[in-house]
Amino acid sequence: MKIKFDSNQPYQREAIESVVNLFEGQPLKAGTFELTLAVASELVSELGLGNRLAINENTLLANLRAVQQVNNLPESEVLSGLNFSVEMETGTGKTYVYIRTLFALHQRYGFTKFIIVVPSVAIREGVMTSLRLMSEHLRGLYDNVVVDAWVYDSKQVTKIRQFAQSNTLQILVMNIDAFNKQANNVIHQERDQLSGRRPIEFIQAACPIVVLDEPQNMESEQAKSAIASLNPICTLRYSATHRNLYNQVYKLDPVRAYDLKLVKRIDVSSVLDDPDFNQPFIQIQSISATKTQVSAKLIIDFNAKDGPQRKAFSIKGSGADLFSLSGERASYQNYIVDEINAADGYVSFTNGLSLYVGQSHGGRTDDVLRIQIKETIREHLDRELKIKKLLPGTTEPNVRLKVLSLFFIDRVVNYASEDGKIRYWFEQAYKELSVLPKYREIEPLPVEQVHNGYFAAYKGIPKDTRGDTSADDEAYELIMRDKERLLSPDEPLRFIFSHSALREGWDNPNVFQICTLNETKSDVKKRQEIGRGLRLPVMSNGERCFDESINRLTVIANEHYDEFARQLQTEIEEECGVSFAGRITNKKETRTAVLKSGWKLNEDFKALWDRIKHRTRYAVKYDTPTLIERAANKLANSDKLEYSRISVQKSKVAVTEEGLETQLVSVREAEVKDVASVTIPDLLGYLQSKTDLTRRTLAGILIQSGRLDEVRYNPQQFLDQAQHAIMSELRTLMVDGIKYERVDGRDYEMLLFEDREVTSALANMVDVDNSIFDSIEVDSNVEREFAEIMSRRQDIRLFIKLPGWFQINTPLGNYNPDWAIVKEEDEKVYLVRETKGSKEELKLRASEWAKIQCGKAHFDALGIDYSVVTFADEV
Repeated sequence: MKIKFDSNQPYQREAIESVVNLFEGQPLKAGTFELTLAVASELVSELGLGNRLAINENTLLANLRAVQQVNNLPESEVLSGLNFSVEMETGTGKTYVYIRTLFALHQRYGFTKFIIVVPSVAIREGVMTSLRLMSEHLRGLYDNVVVDAWVYDSKQVTKIRQFAQSNTLQILVMNIDAFNKQANNVIHQERDQLSGRRPIEFIQAACPIVVLDEPQNMESEQAKSAIASLNPICTLRYSATHRNLYNQVYKLDPVRAYDLKLVKRIDVSSVLDDPDFNQPFIQIQSISATKTQVSAKLIIDFNAKDGPQRKAFSIKGSGADLFSLSGERASYQNYIVDEINAADGYVSFTNGLSLYVGQSHGGRTDDVLRIQIKETIREHLDRELKIKKLLPGTTEPNVRLKVLSLFFIDRVVNYASEDGKIRYWFEQAYKELSVLPKYREIEPLPVEQVHNGYFAAYKGIPKDTRGDTSADDEAYELIMRDKERLLSPDEPLRFIFSHSALREGWDNPNVFQICTLNETKSDVKKRQEIGRGLRLPVMSNGERCFDESINRLTVIANEHYDEFARQLQTEIEEECGVSFAGRITNKKETRTAVLKSGWKLNEDFKALWDRIKHRTRYAVKYDTPTLIERAANKLANSDKLEYSRISVQKSKVAVTEEGLETQLVSVREAEVKDVASVTIPDLLGYLQSKTDLTRRTLAGILIQSGRLDEVRYNPQQFLDQAQHAIMSELRTLMVDGIKYERVDGRDYEMLLFEDREVTSALANMVDVDNSIFDSIEVDSNVEREFAEIMSRRQDIRLFIKLPGWFQINTPLGNYNPDWAIVKEEDEKVYLVRETKGSKEELKLRASEWAKIQCGKAHFDALGIDYSVVTFADEV
């Protein structure tokens, strides 16, 4: 199976361009047919070729503020170092974005040396897998560029020389632990193979652009010092959960990603044990030891004023009497602590009972775990059945979509051993459910083929670990390298069991169910937990699936839905400053919209559908003289060009036991005014590659702008301004000049309403009378108010929420309009309306506004009245 990548996702391109535009004014990369004595973007030293930043910090700050203004971010007053932050929600392609950004920076400015720094092996393996899977895709986008991407290995330090001295694109992936300890790391030690040089000297000579993946895990002073020791010209920081935002250039927060349907919807299925208080309940939560005492934290039932309740107590040493602690509940007689054993992690009682940390006595923990497993299998099989019914006919023939379920367990022995209770419960439940008649259509595979575990092992024996040991690294490497294989429907493995893997870097797009099997309540962050399955799934043809009715992640939790949702919402609000309320569905409180009896015979619906069902294709026409005039005027009014500058930095050098250390003393800038020595690149060739316009058109724009004399001052800055002016006006003219026409024989089938059910949280469903469904799903308060009022209006014969599969092709991606309406006054009229909270807001989202204009052109071609409204009374 080969994964395909979409190069035209607007939000990803925005993130890439936001970083690339930071360097506006940096000299352009030399073209293939240009001969120069020196390359503007390279710095030559005895150790190799390094990146050179030719623009000063004032220019960087101006560029940063321009990018922030475009992205509606607070503008920086000062440049707080050369760190730049990109916030992208988990599952939206963060790794794709920063890897492609490196290629874009190389193509435009000629930067060649890049280092990706990661905090863990799991993330490192994910990055290397991504580089391998994307290689062909990126070569196609960037002129078959030669690239060398590899992982730093302290046993092969001589490759560092190649990194420094090569003039091709170099991407080095490093774990922070490989260079953050000067006393121990090989990279800081003199090596005979490198002529007595330290490996890090070659990296420093390369002046790399450093990318930090999950920088919140590298915020210690030691880590910051280590990153600075790489001598980067700048540091790009990518994460969904930044601890500190340095010069933020782009933001795609969880709410925006969720509302744009860039990640799966989230459902929670809660499996709860209501205590009956009829037997003694004891659960050991933790054991700790100091030099003087050993203590344990346990949960028991307690006689409170309002009746029995479960409560946590701390006990020290031996002799604690649970009868007394419980408020003299009779069931706890003879439960006296005999020993708290911190070495082996258990508490023993004088009546012979011993409990290890995580274990409980008297409750129904095992029953909860068993039911969680069974519910996960049921959800999995239901999902496979739904996908089998929905997928045919919506994509190419015979396309399939693999479903994976992920179990996280806190005690490996419960699954890894042949008689492990989790393994036994899973196999029993699978055998029971897979033979049910309703699942016969999907032909479930034999139980022995569908499940497997990925665990850290010592001498071949799976063990519980913290998640950050070398043995864990091997487990992560295995599961990450298996990522592509796991996506194939021909690979029988469907149910994955893992341990300590709930951290950044581990995910698979086809995970649809996540079940955490903890014998105690999980203290893992909910955002981290769901992050392992948020990514949109991949079909067998390698393409992403965008069907909303398929793209749902179900979390099978051993806690109440309200508690799960509250914790997740709190985490997102605290980390991102945005509200996620109302976006998580309680699986047990959902509703499926029901098609009304006789809906296919409804004359109003039939007449409406016959008018709007047609697919179209578009052609773009614009007047070339108008483009030349408008782009030339925009370029003419751009900022005046500045000379390229060179900065002179003075440092002190000190000799220490670890080697040479430098300390910056002063920085002086000198203007480069010898414009005669500046190499003028092929202006028309560069702009033609970026815009696909003819050289005649481009020449007309540049000449008419009246600014060609300024090119010699700063060629790259001029080209950046010209490209921005041309593309801005070209997009506007394309949308203004777009024409749609019907495609004969290609219509949306009415029966898709039957095949593709709409299920959502009760709170998101609105009862309606004048529609083909008994209720309508709404995504916002604006939609809710609109639906409620439209349902009450007597002049509205019928209205429907257009489903997600009803899409219009535009040059900026697919567009899904909101509402189709039949209104009757003196006569019936057929309308399509888009609801927005504010029409002014659309001006801030150029791509969304452009799609709406394309939608209008589509419906104009069909003779349908289309417009944007904010309130129902505007219909």
